[in-house]
Parts: sequence; C-alpha cells; structure tokens
Amino acid sequence: MMPWENVAAFVVASVAIILIPGPSVLFVIGRSIALGRRAGALSVIGNALGTVPAVVAVAFGVGAIVASSVVAFTVLKIAGALYLVYLGVQAIRHRNDVVGRTSTPSGGTARLLRDSAWALAAGTARAWFATSPRRMATLSGTGGVMMIGLGGTLALTGSKT
Repeated sequence: MMPWENVAAFVVASVAIILIPGPSVLFVIGRSIALGRRAGALSVIGNALGTVPAVVAVAFGVGAIVASSVVAFTVLKIAGALYLVYLGVQAIRHRNDVVGRTSTPSGGTARLLRDSAWALAAGTARAWFATSPRRMATLSGTGGVMMIGLGGTLALTGSKT
C-alpha cells in the first residue's frame, strides 16, 4: 500500500497541473476573448485536431529521429519559434481588427463543447473587454507580444545535449 504522504502529494500535484492553464488553454482564452464563444469552442476542436499530425509523425518514427539528431531537433525548434514569432507579429499588426466586432452567436457548436469551459468563460468575459476599443486593441497586442516571447523562449531554450 502506498504511504498517505505520497497519495496526498500526488493529489496536490494533479490538482495544480489541471488548474494551471497551459499554452493551449491560453490560446483558447485569447481567441474566445477576441472573437467570442463560438470561435473559442471551435479553437478547442482545431487545437485538438492540430495534435493529429504530431501523433502520426511520432507513430511513423519521426520522434525517434528528432530525439537522436541534434540538427533535426534544432531545425524543428527554430521553425516552430519562427512560426510563433510570425503569429505574434500578425496579431500585433491586426490588433485593431477586433475593435468594434460584436460577439458571434454561440449556436449549437458551443453547447456540444461544454467540456471546454475556458472558452465559454473567456467568451463571456469578452463582453467587458468589448466595451472599450482601446481595451480590445491592447488585449490583442498583448497576445501578439506573448506569442513573440514564446517563440523567442522556444528558440533559446531546450538545447539538445
């Protein structure tokens, strides 16, 4: 039988990991705030579908190649970092495009995705952000800066040894 201290530590760690949002959740929150509930819910689906190519690539052995090759790892890391920087620059360039946009109706799609509570909560918070065009532009620009920072972090960390 496992000691009680180990079980308690596991429960605390599990709760912390579940409650602290990761990059995917932050992406969904950003889309929901900028574009509304429907866009957030659809972003959940897109985010999940985006993992399919990675899973297929790993199934065919690409993961082993990247893990054993410093060059492949570095090329993949830099490509991902550049793409994140590109997305961040685009978000900053188009930050005023979201100003004045009204929320989209949630329709049936959002009801089907009620397990994506982050998207729905952020889409609801959008109403407050949308009351000020300056707030919306600042929020969109901040998201772009965060993507650029994430791209830079990705490029400079995780060195292969």
